[in-house]
Amino acid sequence: PGNLAGVRHIILVLSGKGGVGKSTISTELALALRHAGKKVGILDVDLCGPSIPRMLRVQGKAVHQCDSGWVPVFVDQEQSISLMSVGFLLEKPDEAVVWRGPKKNGNDRPGDSTVSLLASPAALLHMAVVDALRPYSPLGALVVTTPQAVSVGDVRRELTFCKKVGLRVIGVVENMSGFVCPHCAECTNIFSRGGGEELARHAGVPFL
Repeated sequence: PGNLAGVRHIILVLSGKGGVGKSTISTELALALRHAGKKVGILDVDLCGPSIPRMLRVQGKAVHQCDSGWVPVFVDQEQSISLMSVGFLLEKPDEAVVWRGPKKNGNDRPGDSTVSLLASPAALLHMAVVDALRPYSPLGALVVTTPQAVSVGDVRRELTFCKKVGLRVIGVVENMSGFVCPHCAECTNIFSRGGGEELARHAGVPFL
């Protein structure tokens, strides 16, 4: 956790539900922040399906250790996005990583960043993680859901968790709520819609 001391803003991207697009949202947010002139560090702590390296086209890159932990991979030549992912530690794509609880909390360096994004899998965000981040005053959490009722129910519990531990919710993001035609750019709601907005309204947090 001491490696976060130089990071100005820490944002958690979480859900409480698997498969809703936390990695996608984290990647898009990092790219948007880079476009705004920010330096961004992404910490992809999904032990089961680390996919951000593939999304940023840096899968297979080598990482190195130093005295203070793992040195992240820079995504672009300007070194404005740095990424540390469990995926870099796998010799084979189908290999599993098994770490005991304490090791999940402090081995990665986010790089020299203005903003650090912590992309958390559904089951990892627990009191140990929140307590480890508390001294660094995280900016808050982006909570990702899909509009379907089965997702909204799980994410509602995650919002309750955030409230109980005093973690500010920056807002709710509804992912996979429509299909944008690649030809005319019209959005067609072939999936459900509105679940995330209703969830945010009920919880009294912004809908993004």
